[in-house]
Amino acid sequence: MPDSITCKEGFPVIGIGASAGGLAAFEAFFSGIPHKRDMGMSFVLIQHLAPDHKSALSEIIRTFTPMSVYEVQDGMRIERNCVYVIAPNTDMVIKKAHLRLSPPAQPHGKRLPIDLFFTSLAQEKGVQAIGIVLSGTGSDGTLGAQAIKGVGGSILVQTLESAAYDGMPSSIIEHGFYDHVLEPQAMAVELMTLMRRRSTSKFTTQGRILILLMQQSRHDFSQYKSSSISRRIERRTALHHLESPEAYLIYLQEHQEEVKALFYDLLIGVTRFFRDDELFDRFKTIVIPELFQNKKPGSTIRVWSAGCSSGEEAYSIAMLLQEYADTLEKPYSFQVFATDIDDRSIAKARAGVYDETIDKTIPLALLDRYLQFDAEENTYRVRKCIRDKLVFSVQNVIQDPPFSKLDLIVCRNVMIYLKETLQKRLISLFHYALNANGTLFLGSSEGIGVRDQLFDALDKSAKIYRKKTPIYPLQIPLVSPLTLSTSHLWPLMPPSQNHVESDGALHK
Repeated sequence: MPDSITCKEGFPVIGIGASAGGLAAFEAFFSGIPHKRDMGMSFVLIQHLAPDHKSALSEIIRTFTPMSVYEVQDGMRIERNCVYVIAPNTDMVIKKAHLRLSPPAQPHGKRLPIDLFFTSLAQEKGVQAIGIVLSGTGSDGTLGAQAIKGVGGSILVQTLESAAYDGMPSSIIEHGFYDHVLEPQAMAVELMTLMRRRSTSKFTTQGRILILLMQQSRHDFSQYKSSSISRRIERRTALHHLESPEAYLIYLQEHQEEVKALFYDLLIGVTRFFRDDELFDRFKTIVIPELFQNKKPGSTIRVWSAGCSSGEEAYSIAMLLQEYADTLEKPYSFQVFATDIDDRSIAKARAGVYDETIDKTIPLALLDRYLQFDAEENTYRVRKCIRDKLVFSVQNVIQDPPFSKLDLIVCRNVMIYLKETLQKRLISLFHYALNANGTLFLGSSEGIGVRDQLFDALDKSAKIYRKKTPIYPLQIPLVSPLTLSTSHLWPLMPPSQNHVESDGALHK
């Protein structure tokens, strides 16, 4: 374990995942890395191995690099200029600058160690997370690549022609969660170029880029956190091999299609079924029974999933509601209104078709009951009994009129990208939209802030709040020309053609 190098926050960590055929790809990649000790970054290798297989990867990589190479032991502190190789028969995550090992949660053949590490890498390093996916069968790495791109990191994928097995690279390419598709040796060159550009970029022209976006999209992003926007601009700058944000601004002015591409890049979100499963368990225990207890038999429970992205979270809520309703002797109904500003996400949500990897995030009993597997397409489709409970609509939660007379609002991992002024406005809007004693469920890193005169905490750590009547009556907050990221990042679509009345009725 290195002890002469002080770990500093801010250096990039490159996760490299491979399965079958990965050894040759690892060798090709490291043969292209410059032979110098001070790389200013670290590499973590995740390879699929049989439980009883002793890995020789550490010894092999040492022949291609002067950097220190280690097989990971639990609790190792990650340092610059080092290469770390996952130990056999373990799962691995990065947390607080340390690599943590644990026994595999799934049997061999069903494990997704690359997804697991990439997801933790996204959480740990944000924009400084870089994922590389090499040869391998299956789809491991796809969900992790989505997580890395969701925080502004970068993904490099091996070309299908150069991969001994193209299942893993093909899956990421099909889902669009990548920046470059390259041969392994060329990846090393691209990585060095990316690091050089990131180290010299100074986003002094961000305001001018926002003005250009506002002129073409009619949306003002001045109330969004500038650090989040900077990460997206930085990524697009590097993607086009431009040397500075100033050069990217000129590129935007000369290529109108790039403005649209930037729009869609800002819409990339991170979501999944039952995200934050521990918080969902507490939500199920605390909120679901109370929703039904507060309603008369035969009445309808009204739910708004604001910022539903591609629908996973809205369907999760609907499954829990249906499960509880089926335990009651008297009949109840419910309706989930699920909205997002991204028309592409809404189209996917309406279809209710998802990749086979969701079977790792949905409890088996719910999976069997509410989703149907298509063996030919390797996809799951939400059954009609649940899809009929949801109404999906393109909507801007700030600009468009809100729903009202709601019993529950679920808006998770949206406000973390907004400045405090816009967060306050949104909390007031939710208060207006809820019935008396209605419930608000936020993301794990969110809260009501200074708006505690509007909500009581039912479970503060789980981000579950109940509406209370304020001392002074409130009116509906004024709608704003600002847009809200209902794709869990930023909205950049034109105003919706679907109008949502304040009573929740949809007009096509």
